[in-house]
Amino acid sequence: MMYEITIPTFTKTLKNLDSILEKASAFADQKKFDSKVLLQSRLAPDMLPLVRQIQIACDTAKLGASRLTGKDAPVHDDKEETLAEIRNRIKDTVKYLETLTSKDFTDAESRKVTQARWEGKYLTGQDYALEHAIPNIYFHVTTAYAILRHNGVDIGKKDYLGALPYKQ
Repeated sequence: MMYEITIPTFTKTLKNLDSILEKASAFADQKKFDSKVLLQSRLAPDMLPLVRQIQIACDTAKLGASRLTGKDAPVHDDKEETLAEIRNRIKDTVKYLETLTSKDFTDAESRKVTQARWEGKYLTGQDYALEHAIPNIYFHVTTAYAILRHNGVDIGKKDYLGALPYKQ
């Protein structure tokens, strides 16, 4: 169950973010400005810029999966300066997520997940996924969406949600 609530969600969310960034790149080209401006944009002076929001979304997905499975995640150096570079990071993260299977998540619900900043405390894998990893990726992708929308990129809810698995 842990695989089903994390990996498909993380993968789809990052792919949707990549599609949004493709529109951001086209917007910058159309308006004839350097898209690096968008990567440094933020909604408030004390918040992280777009590039950092995307880096954290990728880290949340890959490190979340790693912590739940015990498998090493790819390392990124946080030096992306262009939309192409940050989109490559998203693609690399998705590629890693696509290597994982439901078998990798055996006993993930009860796994003890900790981080240095939690000062010796831990969450069960289930609590970590439901109360930290999933909300955190949505927070950072939503913030990235809002930054781009605020800057005039023509995106909407359908871009954020992506294709839905409608049934007939």
